[in-house]
Amino acid sequence: MLIVSYIIYLVASILFIFGIKKLGSPKTARQGNFLSSLGMFLAVVITLFDHMIITYEWIIIGLIAGSLIGSVMALKVEMTGMPQMVGLLNGFGGGASALVALGEYYKVETPNFELNIIITIVLSVLIGAVTFTGSLIAFGKLQGIVTGKVVKYPLQNPINVILFLAVLAAGVMIAIDPAQSQLLLGVVAVSLLLGILLVLPIGGADMPVAISLLNSYSGIAASMTGFVINNNMLIIAGALVGASGIILTIIMCKGMNRSLMNVVLGGWESAGSAGPAAADGVQKSHKSIDSEELAMLFDSASNVIIVPGYGMAVAQAQHAIRDLANLLESKGINVRFAIHPVAGRMPGHMNVLLAEAQVSYDKLYALEDINDDFPNTDIVLVIGANDVVNPAARHDKSSPIFGMPILNVDYAKTVIVNKRSMNVGYAGIDNELFYLDNTLMYFGDSKDAVTKLVNEIKQL
Repeated sequence: MLIVSYIIYLVASILFIFGIKKLGSPKTARQGNFLSSLGMFLAVVITLFDHMIITYEWIIIGLIAGSLIGSVMALKVEMTGMPQMVGLLNGFGGGASALVALGEYYKVETPNFELNIIITIVLSVLIGAVTFTGSLIAFGKLQGIVTGKVVKYPLQNPINVILFLAVLAAGVMIAIDPAQSQLLLGVVAVSLLLGILLVLPIGGADMPVAISLLNSYSGIAASMTGFVINNNMLIIAGALVGASGIILTIIMCKGMNRSLMNVVLGGWESAGSAGPAAADGVQKSHKSIDSEELAMLFDSASNVIIVPGYGMAVAQAQHAIRDLANLLESKGINVRFAIHPVAGRMPGHMNVLLAEAQVSYDKLYALEDINDDFPNTDIVLVIGANDVVNPAARHDKSSPIFGMPILNVDYAKTVIVNKRSMNVGYAGIDNELFYLDNTLMYFGDSKDAVTKLVNEIKQL
């Protein structure tokens, strides 16, 4: 039976690897999800035959309860709430890893573990607890329960360093004498606090990076727990999640031209601020357009690029956008979508929303694949995006987003920006794009505004 379990674990690991590979493209993402799910199913089933399982009662109760809760969450959560759900699930994974490690430690009256096992117990508790509370804070920021602004306090970084060193010192003492259970509880308490203190300073604009990083933490915690309970499948799966999460985090940071430390330490002071754009002493004016005039503009266009942002997600306008794209294509207009790597509130947020609306995958273009095409584009329609199209990132060295790669929408012949108002984006800064000569503001809720536009175009 042991050999069979190793073979099944190997098959599951291969399915995980191919699943992650296929998640790299929208066209194969569903296949990737299926392969990964199949791998996890096989791993869970073969684990249930472990000879060390004393009773199946609590396992069955857990499976039923977890399946019911998960099913309800999956059915009830809106697509706009998916980033929050991902953050919450990261936290559950980290918390579970910490609890398993604690359970393994306390299942014997006098702990006397080998050095490598006690080290992985401490690491599992540390990383799992940090992931748990950190993810809860990330969930709160995305949900609006916790402020999305950068939260700083006196001696912030020195305090975090001291707490981390204290955990390491406690870990060393536990490794020397595993029976010091009170120190392990101290590690739990300090790690939970660290999770809060590490994520609280991260501004809402950096949440995509934070979610990706916490996902990596949850994988590393799971891998550590795999060593604790001597489960090869958990080690492999956790390592895959940890490694892929770190790689994705680095990609996200490059997409913002920021270092990981800059994000973790709270780089954008004004992130998450609301309200109108701050005045800089210069009176700025913008031009607006209504749906009837805009319909005539689109009717005479040949090439159109649509740039979606979080505003589209909030308004759930993806289906209306699909209808607009289909209508324009029926008139012989070339329509494409430009996706910025950090648009939305989690990696791939815009891709998921557009895929839900049955927008063809081959119409979705990454920043590097479409940025050179904007000068030859008749109309760019910006739906709810803000900071990722701000020209200040290219030239204003005083801007907090200076150096961040942006979509060059301002190079197009005409730029239409759909927003509810002139309020700032999540980075909390004014957007130069709104005041350019080739920019027209189309105000209103994205879903209603696009629906009106579609109706006007149909009447032409």
